[in-house]
Amino acid sequence: MSFWKSMIFRSGHFMQVLALLPLFSTATHPFSPQDQAVQLEVSSEYSRPDPFGAIVEADLGKNEKRANDGDLNTIQLRAARNGYISFHLTAKLPQDGPYSLSVNFQKESGIQVDLLKTWFHLRRADKKYYPDALIPITNPYKAAIPDSENSIPGQTAQAFWVDVWIPRETAPGVYEGDATLQSGSKRSSLKIQLQVSQAVIPEDDALIVDHNSYGTSWLAQLYPKLSRAQGEAFFRSDAVFGLIHAYHRLFYEHRGAFHQLGYGHAGKVGPEFAPALTGTGREKRIASWELFDRHYAPLLDGSAFAQTRRGARPIPFAYLPINPEWPASFLAWGEPGYEAEFVNVVSEMERHFRAKGWTRTKFEMFFNHKKRYKGFHWDGDETRFPKDDTPFLEFNRLLKKAVPAGSPVQFVYRLDASWRLEDQFKSLAGVVNFWVCSSTILSWLPEQLKSVRQRGDIVWTYSGPPAINEPSSAILENPLRAWMWNTDGYVHWLTVGPSADPWFNSEGEATCLAYPGERFGIAGPIPSIRLKIQRNFLQDISLLKALEKTHSPDFLRSEVSKRVNGTKPGDWWNPRPALANLPPEEWNNPGIEQAVASNRHHYQDWNPQYWQAVHQYILKLAEGSQPQ
Repeated sequence: MSFWKSMIFRSGHFMQVLALLPLFSTATHPFSPQDQAVQLEVSSEYSRPDPFGAIVEADLGKNEKRANDGDLNTIQLRAARNGYISFHLTAKLPQDGPYSLSVNFQKESGIQVDLLKTWFHLRRADKKYYPDALIPITNPYKAAIPDSENSIPGQTAQAFWVDVWIPRETAPGVYEGDATLQSGSKRSSLKIQLQVSQAVIPEDDALIVDHNSYGTSWLAQLYPKLSRAQGEAFFRSDAVFGLIHAYHRLFYEHRGAFHQLGYGHAGKVGPEFAPALTGTGREKRIASWELFDRHYAPLLDGSAFAQTRRGARPIPFAYLPINPEWPASFLAWGEPGYEAEFVNVVSEMERHFRAKGWTRTKFEMFFNHKKRYKGFHWDGDETRFPKDDTPFLEFNRLLKKAVPAGSPVQFVYRLDASWRLEDQFKSLAGVVNFWVCSSTILSWLPEQLKSVRQRGDIVWTYSGPPAINEPSSAILENPLRAWMWNTDGYVHWLTVGPSADPWFNSEGEATCLAYPGERFGIAGPIPSIRLKIQRNFLQDISLLKALEKTHSPDFLRSEVSKRVNGTKPGDWWNPRPALANLPPEEWNNPGIEQAVASNRHHYQDWNPQYWQAVHQYILKLAEGSQPQ
């Protein structure tokens, strides 16, 4: 992992203040002491329950007891249509035993409920339990406390994540439901009152949040039973393509995108990521599309997503297998044979994509190597030296020769940039048109970013997910910054790499937002709490984009910033440091961290529940009211 892709641009713990808003009323069912046999409690999506009936400390405010200290027996929700609203339920039993849980709305309402059981991960560093992985279960659900799978000594409570889906066609109004916990003859019930708004969450994502990964070897590691069953044919089997499509579906259903880079640092391409080639020089051509089309066709025509609630649509972005060693042999670099091989094959790819109608996806020519990996003599990723711009210019010439001007197929030239970002915005203008930027370096380049956006380039930022021991709302900070800066997207650089044992010896899961479901009998990934929270946030960002029709973007960013942490949009940028005036080859990592330290106070001591106030504001604004 490089410094830039491991550095998460946030620091400190958020201020521990728990704000329960009218949008979401937390509640417990009141019992007299003699009746307290079972208890069902509810908390907001940002208040994660632990296996002993308390709220995870990182999600609590100072001097707060817990979220569930009210005396109401109704969960009050308010939500837009064509989206989700979510909360935690906690089942508590005074002694070990079986129970059942159900959450329901009237069938005729069309409102749908997804019930997921929370897994409590034992973190190695502090020996504490943190909820994150979510296991889809039946509704109603029957089990016992303690949970035999999670094996937690002294467990007295089991947490659940509840997703309530409100279809687009749902009529605005109030809908009622209930949540019921039953253990023997004892019962605890909560009424649910859902106010469905006139507002509709747009289909399109206003901010692309990308979930990056590398190759497919990790699939065999995470799904050993499936891999063993397939043997040597695993990586060409329907099973592996089914897993790939399942990961795409999971992130798509959570309003995200999924990337898999199909080649290594020395240019070796996985056979499932590229068409098979034959010949050399002028005779080089594509021999077979079989594996490539099995992999990509359902993603590029959208059919892989036909059964999702969002419906079928093509993936927005995809890595191409192009690198210095593919489709042309790097042994011929600089020779006519290299150009002939490159142009022949890439031209065939353009024709194939055009014939298939794959014109809604942006296909990325991207170089991920560094010369210290000893595959090639120049840095393709996070370039540090000016001389390394020369190959970028040559590949641009080759791509333009291979792809006809005016082609409906969208080829884009992507660069992940850090050290030389400011210089390359100029030196590669008109060459690179898709920039994935270090948030730290970009933080002192607001005017340069504005110029790049004005010429029509795509701009994303990158970092990594927060660990499970951080406040649950920490997952929002980097995507929120990307929106505040008016960029197009944000990349979690690795999201499918759990610890060696995430279940009982977790290392924090800072590279994992989707867990393998195999241990639970699921042939595919299961979501995390962090992924769910991020999805709900992205719904709000899409509503904000729709509100730009009636409110200026500057006004919306100002109002959101004020409600997040009492700042102004300008506070999200760093002053230009003296370091920026030195050549990048003279920079070092400690110096860069110090260069942005003066502005870090804006990202410290946030209220763990801060987005609830922002969500309420957005919803009221979308309904046409004038919130304070």
